[in-house]
Amino acid sequence: MLPQSQKHALVTARLMKNMLSPDYMNSYRPISNLSFKSKLVERPVASRLVGHCESNSLFSVTQSAYRKYHSTETAVTIVYTDIVRAVDRGQITDLVLLDLSSAFDTVDHSCLISVLRQRFNIIVIIMFIKQS
Repeated sequence: MLPQSQKHALVTARLMKNMLSPDYMNSYRPISNLSFKSKLVERPVASRLVGHCESNSLFSVTQSAYRKYHSTETAVTIVYTDIVRAVDRGQITDLVLLDLSSAFDTVDHSCLISVLRQRFNIIVIIMFIKQS
């Protein structure tokens, strides 16, 4: 557990995309600058979480994020291979692409916490960030 002095962040607003109007609040995304100690703790926590998921086979076989030797190229290769195999079998094949670059801003956090608890057996501790 971090001391109280490390449980805050400097939050600034940044335009999500240059083409958006700076006159509207919805055009901005909050950026939190955490303390050095918080960032220092973040890496080992993430490492332990990934280790837990890998050792308990909690990741999907096709998941590329947060895994060694997997990348966006790996994900694209898997999708490409699946499409080629389906076409070779004479199956009708559709590809739907979604831009999820701002998706986390719209995540139902209670749903996310529920998935983390039930599927990954992770206890989530919620800390509220005090804005200065």
